[in-house]
Amino acid sequence: MTHYMNLKARPFQMIKSGQKTIELRLWDEKRSIIKTNDEIIFSCGEQTITAKVLALHCFENFETLYNSLDLLKCGYLPDELPTAKAADMNEYYPPEKQQKYGVVGIEIKLI
Repeated sequence: MTHYMNLKARPFQMIKSGQKTIELRLWDEKRSIIKTNDEIIFSCGEQTITAKVLALHCFENFETLYNSLDLLKCGYLPDELPTAKAADMNEYYPPEKQQKYGVVGIEIKLI
């Protein structure tokens, strides 16, 4: 199955370069149908890249996810690690939605 996700420029470029290999999302209705070996087409404006889903890392919230996954693979740069915090994701996903759905780290590989 093929899924479609929009990205902002920085995460798009990090995935494209191979630096970011885990995309963070809510585990909502749209993402909960994603399975291992599915494809995701990421878009940023007119640009697209395609990735294969290698694994799904599901958690109750981003706090648990941040304590469990390699944040370098999630899109942080080495100099950002000391200040990286789960609350960074509140900009994209309100805590109420995180609590309602849970969250997922979608591990991917470009194809």
